[in-house]
Amino acid sequence: MRTATKRTVSLAAIIAAGALALTACAGGTTPAAPEKGDAPEAEAITDVNIVVPADPGGGWDQTGRAIAQVLTGDGIVSSAPVTNIGGAGGTVGLASLANEKKQNTLMVTGLVMVGAVETNASKVRLEDTTPIARLTDEPLVIVVPAASPYKTLDDLVDDIVANGQAVSITGGSAGGADHILAGLVLEASGLKAEEIPTKLNYIPNSGGGEATALIIGNQVSAGISGVGEFVQHIESGDMRALAVSSENPVEQLPDTPTITDEGIDVVLTNWRGVIAPGGIDDATRAELERVVTELHETDAWTSELETRGWNDAFLIGSEFDSFLKTNIMDVSATLKNIGLVG
Repeated sequence: MRTATKRTVSLAAIIAAGALALTACAGGTTPAAPEKGDAPEAEAITDVNIVVPADPGGGWDQTGRAIAQVLTGDGIVSSAPVTNIGGAGGTVGLASLANEKKQNTLMVTGLVMVGAVETNASKVRLEDTTPIARLTDEPLVIVVPAASPYKTLDDLVDDIVANGQAVSITGGSAGGADHILAGLVLEASGLKAEEIPTKLNYIPNSGGGEATALIIGNQVSAGISGVGEFVQHIESGDMRALAVSSENPVEQLPDTPTITDEGIDVVLTNWRGVIAPGGIDDATRAELERVVTELHETDAWTSELETRGWNDAFLIGSEFDSFLKTNIMDVSATLKNIGLVG
């Protein structure tokens, strides 16, 4: 375990504080659903198009398909087809949303996309969309192949510090939550911001299935993703978990230490939600908020959260809008602090 004094780096704490300030619901109450009087009446939405801005297999894909299954299974809408548009941390899908003519479209988004917009210098930004809701957050897990010589997070970090680019870490898109976590761990371990890009050999992927294949195939030294994406491979013995990024141990991996337990003061959780095309009318926005609020209130959605190890992080409408604006500023500053953007 590392014993050197380090600065605590917790983007999750910033996000949580912002959410509490916005919702004023420290007691855990759910934000109120939009009232009918808040916007002109719209024709009830019976079909929703779900866009996943990533290839199949990752957390966004799991989220999009879970949303579609619950919406149709509980009869909230009659159909919810899912389309995958992967690439560049979701910014390819984000660009497609800018040209989307179907107003009843929901795109999965999250912390990954916030970072990818910055690292890819995307012309289309999240500010160009209509925020609908934040749905979940979850901790990340740092894993190694089953046959890896690394027994602890210290072992991995020490090798990166000593051998730099010879040690490879795979995860989601460049600038996303996985990439940010790798940078924060190295920063908190003593590397300067300008050293991190020269030491960190990060291999991005547009879908969780690709990262999984690289890790299980022993083609990389380590990997990072959401706990829900890797837990089955950890349980099967194909991967070994070194640490989770939450403040406390997670239920799915009770024997896995937190990064903080390992002496590196970093806490980070990865949020996900949904956005709609920019410029939709108020009535359509209110109707989409109604659909997502009904989704959130179902037993089926609660079951999905429990099964996948996702935390309920529900924010709707203007509260999510305010959260997103703050998160964009926080992530931009964090990426600069750890040398991932200029």
